[in-house]
Amino acid sequence: MTKAIEVTELVKRYKSADTNAVDNISFEVEAGQLFALLGPNGAGKTTTISILNTTLAPTGGVAKIAGYNVNTQSSEVRQNIGVIFQNPSLDMNLTAEENVRFHAILYGLYGFRPTYRMMPKAYRNKVEQLASILGIEKDIFKPIKTFSGGMKRKLEILRSLLHEPRVLILDEPSVGLDPLSRRNLWEYIQQVREDSGTTVLLTTHYLDEAEGADTLCVINQGKIVSYGSTQKIKAELVEEYLLLDAADRNALRMELTSKSIPFTEEGQIRVNAQPEDIHDLLRSIETPLTSVETHLPTLEDAYLAITGEVTV
Repeated sequence: MTKAIEVTELVKRYKSADTNAVDNISFEVEAGQLFALLGPNGAGKTTTISILNTTLAPTGGVAKIAGYNVNTQSSEVRQNIGVIFQNPSLDMNLTAEENVRFHAILYGLYGFRPTYRMMPKAYRNKVEQLASILGIEKDIFKPIKTFSGGMKRKLEILRSLLHEPRVLILDEPSVGLDPLSRRNLWEYIQQVREDSGTTVLLTTHYLDEAEGADTLCVINQGKIVSYGSTQKIKAELVEEYLLLDAADRNALRMELTSKSIPFTEEGQIRVNAQPEDIHDLLRSIETPLTSVETHLPTLEDAYLAITGEVTV
């Protein structure tokens, strides 16, 4: 099966709402891909994630995970996904390991055992491996109520990876993690993708995490506003340009005008140019330049353009 996630004309409208929270969106995620869903707060990301993980029913449209319909085959969907929720979903009355163990039992990975020592060696080895990667091996038997927010996030990550899901849904997974834990998490997720072909669907406000995605889907006000590779979205939303200056700026203006090279002036002279054209453009300018600055758009530039926080 090549399509790990299929979303077709998906709609969600909450009761008493005047507009759709998710408004007729469609996208596909190939098996093994890292797919990033981006957008400002209130764009519809969490609603989409909630439909995909079966905690929220759609108003219309179809969504499938690993070929299973999220609305009519929710049990099969849950067997094939791991979810790290944006908000904590741990039982505060249990220890960290007990949270993990009951998760494993509910997923049918192991039969019930009343203690950790009675669990099969494969379970114990997996818990120890993941706890070590995430830096909580010394705290795995402590009560959850003694955990910091970052430690709770690490435990949720461990729990979601325990059953080696075909599709891993990460809703702001790095919130509360220190830089080292965040790096270790992404190194492990990359290893899981390479070893198991796991598909990852990510929402994040850390745009460097989304830079490495195979495909980005940017939504705003419930609608898809840009879709494709990182480079495609950058090119659609933000222009590439040169900032030029010369001791004789008037001569530079006159030369650009005579050569029909469009420009604007914003402190320096701005000339739009594709990366492959920059070398030839600079060689064609005869006026001595005192400053040349290349501006290549980043994913952050594109994101800010979408949210309207800057004008590009």
